Amino acid sequence: MKPALCIVIPVLDEAATIVAALLSLQDLRRRGACVVVVDGGSADDTLALARPLADRVLTAPRGRASQMNAGAAACAAEALLFLHADTRLPDGADRLVLRALQGAQAWGRFDVRIDSPRPLLGVVATLMNARSRWTGVVTGDQALFVRTALFAQVGGFPDLPLMEDLAISRRLARHGRPACLRERVTTSARRWERHGVWRTIGLMWRLRAAYRLGADPRELAIRYGYRPR
Repeated sequence: MKPALCIVIPVLDEAATIVAALLSLQDLRRRGACVVVVDGGSADDTLALARPLADRVLTAPRGRASQMNAGAAACAAEALLFLHADTRLPDGADRLVLRALQGAQAWGRFDVRIDSPRPLLGVVATLMNARSRWTGVVTGDQALFVRTALFAQVGGFPDLPLMEDLAISRRLARHGRPACLRERVTTSARRWERHGVWRTIGLMWRLRAAYRLGADPRELAIRYGYRPR
């Protein structure tokens, strides 16, 4: 029987986090959700650790867009949810997603909180949620979900090394505004802790502005610290 929901997780060298990430999804699997892990060429034990805890483990060319598109193509579910390996879903996320997609809205996301006691990161998360609700733009940290038919109709994620979340938000926005769920996913603070909160905030604003002005996403990915293929 076709699953109602497929959760796609793009990974790269996530041996330290993948077991906890997948263990948090086992209740959803027992309720019928399909979990697909897509590896972009890990040099650690990510693949071996993921296999016992996922329905499918695939490899694809490195890059979140490429990996998420491959995962979506491998699962014939009614709806798709794209989840970062360092982000945890709220309780009952499968039911929340499917209920949201029963109405007029065909895509959406969760509010986000950043797993840190720093008050500044609480403010960052609040502003991210408010900006998303106002603009209709969904970030990868917010666990974007979408009806599979609409995902296919818009051509999936543009094959970009960075800003694929902004790009697909633009595509999906032509078919209506997202469902903005108040329930929160919890995402790791590791990005902010590694580079500093203010430095990371400033970098993301500069990269987003440069992208909107037509900068090459590959160059932006290098500035962000990704390794484009």
